[in-house]
Amino acid sequence: MKREVGSQMVSLGKQLQDALDRAADGGRISEAEALELYRHAPLHALGRAADAARRRRYSQEGNPQSADIATYIIERNINYTNVCVTACKFCAFYAPPKSEKGWSRDLDEILRRCAETVALGGTQIMFQGGHHPDYGVEYYETAFRAIKEQYPQLVIHSLGASEVQHMAKVSAVPIEEAIGRLKAAGLDSFAGARAELLPERPRTAIAPLKESGERWLEIMETAHGLGVESTSTMLMGTGETNAERIEHLRMIRDVQDRTGGFRAFIPYTYQPENNHLKGQTQATVFEYLRMIAIARIFLDNVAHIQGSWLTTGKEAGQLSLHYGADDLGSVMLEENVVSSAGAKHRSNRMELIHLIRAAGRVPAQRATTYEHLLIHDDPANDPVNDHVVSHLSSTAIEGGTAHPELKLLDAR
Repeated sequence: MKREVGSQMVSLGKQLQDALDRAADGGRISEAEALELYRHAPLHALGRAADAARRRRYSQEGNPQSADIATYIIERNINYTNVCVTACKFCAFYAPPKSEKGWSRDLDEILRRCAETVALGGTQIMFQGGHHPDYGVEYYETAFRAIKEQYPQLVIHSLGASEVQHMAKVSAVPIEEAIGRLKAAGLDSFAGARAELLPERPRTAIAPLKESGERWLEIMETAHGLGVESTSTMLMGTGETNAERIEHLRMIRDVQDRTGGFRAFIPYTYQPENNHLKGQTQATVFEYLRMIAIARIFLDNVAHIQGSWLTTGKEAGQLSLHYGADDLGSVMLEENVVSSAGAKHRSNRMELIHLIRAAGRVPAQRATTYEHLLIHDDPANDPVNDHVVSHLSSTAIEGGTAHPELKLLDAR
């Protein structure tokens, strides 16, 4: 494999070729090496090394299919309010407190959306919204308990460090207490939301009212210590430098070395509509694919890398499976946040399965913790339910309501 990867490295010096070969073999590379590879390695050589690292990680002796599997999940992002005090410059979803555009969903409506998720075969909900000035820990405890009582089969993979920081402040309790109470009420894991860019300069530029990147990581580290795992994310294309992107990865890797609590890494791209940044900078598809690849070879201690077709498009999502990604994200039954900023890509379960298979991989539906629930190794047995669609936004698409087809199902 070293020879195969190295043969592509015609434009790199020996040191960087050695770093790429080492990464392909599952070894650790430095932050400086990662930056140079991200900047200078030929795209296909970078992807080849990342794919080699992925295959090595997932190859199981006696199971030749194991390294070929790529997963997806069926979930729903339930946005409980758009009222938010942080006013991030890249966000098109939020409304300031007391704005006539602000709204909050009552508990009955939240539970109705959970019922729709179960009816469509969803296994996970992402409960996310604005930093409402009145919503402390008690609000989330009430919601999570009600969801778990009525729909215990749903995994609550929700919130993130920013929401914890905010709710703990509203309720005047320590971070540890807030996390412990959320876990007791039914939270299964944190979604790694609102990481955006963790380095100080870009984070201050786009989200000056949020906690620092260091504080975000401290809260996640605390959660991991309390037995609540999470994912980690990155928002690309808001004006950050290449060095700051790699620094973001390094900050995550450092915490992961201590806790092992980050289950996956998911980079996604800034969407330019209806926000204060107005699309002044954006990440290209090639930058995104390079990030997928460099994340796979740099984050040697994070198990899963997810491709984000929702923001980059289905073709780019499919390509990410050749650049180190082992997961193609979700059939997201509802999504309102990035949709509000212009992400209009939609898919359905059957199409996602086809995208994975057409990339030469074996599709599998997964659980939140990446266990395989159903492996689609025989096309003759593929699901045929075309109602499992991603995503019918209930607020971002003009005149839209979440899953009107369910009315037809109920009427049968």
